[in-house]
Amino acid sequence: MSLAGVSGVLLGSRFTLAQEQKPKTFDPYELVPLGKTKIKVSRVGFGTGMRGGNRQSNQTRLGKEKFEALLQTSYERGVRLFDAADLYGTHPYLASALAKMKRKDYVISTKIWWRRGGIPDKERPDSDVVVQRFLKELNTDYIDIILLHCVDTAKWPEELSKQMEMLDGLKKKGIIRAHGVSCHSFEALEAAANEPWVDSIHVRINAYGEKMDAPVEKVVPVLKKIHDAGKGVIGMKLVGEGSFRNSDEKRDGSIRYVLGLGCVNAMVVGFEKVEEIDDFAARVRKAPVEVKT
Repeated sequence: MSLAGVSGVLLGSRFTLAQEQKPKTFDPYELVPLGKTKIKVSRVGFGTGMRGGNRQSNQTRLGKEKFEALLQTSYERGVRLFDAADLYGTHPYLASALAKMKRKDYVISTKIWWRRGGIPDKERPDSDVVVQRFLKELNTDYIDIILLHCVDTAKWPEELSKQMEMLDGLKKKGIIRAHGVSCHSFEALEAAANEPWVDSIHVRINAYGEKMDAPVEKVVPVLKKIHDAGKGVIGMKLVGEGSFRNSDEKRDGSIRYVLGLGCVNAMVVGFEKVEEIDDFAARVRKAPVEVKT
């Protein structure tokens, strides 16, 4: 090869490398694949369970009119992922707020509360019964993502095997599109990474370890394993459950960090005001991120 040819190859290599290293910008409302589930979600989702419990949350405490208006405004902005749970009591609000939207144009993720306490009901019916109630509350023929809420032991796949089998049956019937877990301990997260049944996982992640189940340096390698296996990863506690609300530096730092990991598909945030939606979206847009590989 001539000297000119060698120079051309080197220049091309440098150009390719420069392209690969160029910081990436993110659209908060871009529809992104959720692992191998064939579900696409907006990069930023609306979490409806801020300070949630006993079928209430900060969102429900806003009152029906304000909460539903907030949901509708988030949809108008571009949010297409709405995260609910039996624990939060937000199903009827979602059903009403999204009644005029085409069902195929948004994704609902919700969760089954199988533990003691947490909700007023004393009994814990099996998943097939609970999902039928969810369908009525949400006024829908199907639910995109159903999670077993708040798993916190390494043995949850054994403890909840009956419910997992039922949810798998509902998935085969098309009543749900994907199933998984919301993890609330590091041991549970590791178990989810190794469990083939899991399609998608909700995990606590931010740059500072706030409200997380383990230090960031322990959690991230497990998230990469989960992502590489084709499971969906939805991050929660991006704002540290409100801990970073008054810190521009920490909100920006956490958003940059999680986007830069390259293994978190989407983020759900418990917005309580329209201003919070716009502020978070602006922070996602404004800073280029070096994506780790």
